[in-house]
Amino acid sequence: MVAAASKGTAVVTLPSDTQILITREFNAPAHLIYRACTTPELIKRWWSAKRGAVTVAEVDLRVGGRWRWVMVTDEGFEVGFHGEYREIVPNERIVNTEVFEGFPEPDAYSVNTMTLTEHAGRTTMTVLVEHQRPEHRDAHINSGMEAGMQDAYDLLEEAAIALRADA
Repeated sequence: MVAAASKGTAVVTLPSDTQILITREFNAPAHLIYRACTTPELIKRWWSAKRGAVTVAEVDLRVGGRWRWVMVTDEGFEVGFHGEYREIVPNERIVNTEVFEGFPEPDAYSVNTMTLTEHAGRTTMTVLVEHQRPEHRDAHINSGMEAGMQDAYDLLEEAAIALRADA
């Protein structure tokens, strides 16, 4: 039996004036969610959220390693993000910086902490996004990020479920 994906179920809250907290349960084990979030070929399957094509998915998965993901939207705009890994606990936690390459302030970045908690083959992902300043958090929230994130997480879940089916 193929596991069903749960659509658009991420919850976004604002714990402080500089933080965004995203919580989403996936119908897949933690090691497959982790793999889909750290493997370039798999990132290319979900990160664009069906709004374009991922053209770059570079992952140097080690503390101090860098990552960079770029997509070209259906409208022809290039959207890029990059950062550095600060902490890695395989299948459980990743802490990394994130810079939106189109943001007008070059020193603006967030520190993102992704935590995966598995129970009975399902995984709860929490992502705490910590911005330097309230206006950066507000720009992030007001960018329309939630709709794209919901679609991307749906595709992430589908990629993880497909990995389970391939096993």
